[in-house]
Amino acid sequence: MRPSFNNDNGGTFVLIEPGSNGDLIVKEPFFIGARPVTQVEWTAVMGSNPSKFQEGWSAGLRPVESISWLDCQQFISKLNELETEQRLGLSGLWRLPTAVEWEFACRAGSTTRWYHSDRDNELDEVAWHGGNSGATTREVGQKKENQWGLFDCHGNVAEWTDSEKGDRRITKGGSWLMESESTTSSAFGLSKLDKRSDGIGLRLVWAPV
Repeated sequence: MRPSFNNDNGGTFVLIEPGSNGDLIVKEPFFIGARPVTQVEWTAVMGSNPSKFQEGWSAGLRPVESISWLDCQQFISKLNELETEQRLGLSGLWRLPTAVEWEFACRAGSTTRWYHSDRDNELDEVAWHGGNSGATTREVGQKKENQWGLFDCHGNVAEWTDSEKGDRRITKGGSWLMESESTTSSAFGLSKLDKRSDGIGLRLVWAPV
């Protein structure tokens, strides 16, 4: 088991140690959410829920979506005000992952298209995507996790990163409405800072400072 901690809002964060995987190089350790941020977690911090898919008793366990990159920065700023305690004897801050950190953590040492397989017909094991989602997000953590204990890296919602190309930010992971190729470990999207989409959410990083 990798070192991990839970935060006040029910999230679990797993240690990712420095290393390399092909062109992906991570030089500093960080903790990344085992799951995307849920509607319950977002509402606990922000006091409101912007998500489109709120119907049903279990909707709070679906990923938060319809949030812009700028909204994520407000959420993270509030988290850093609220949660100042040390984790595993370390001081740190919440932030979004970089695209490299995200993919390195998603791959968990794998070099296949998805973290478990190269085969399209095995995608359902790890992802909610255009072929099986029923045109909606799904509760986090239902599919098979990767070797490092991360869920929903493929599909469900694409996830904002702190990496930029021009005036846009990179999103990773693909979403519930995308076909298989858009959900691979290496796939990415580009969205403007203020874009809100029911197919984009976030996964948090906590990094020692």
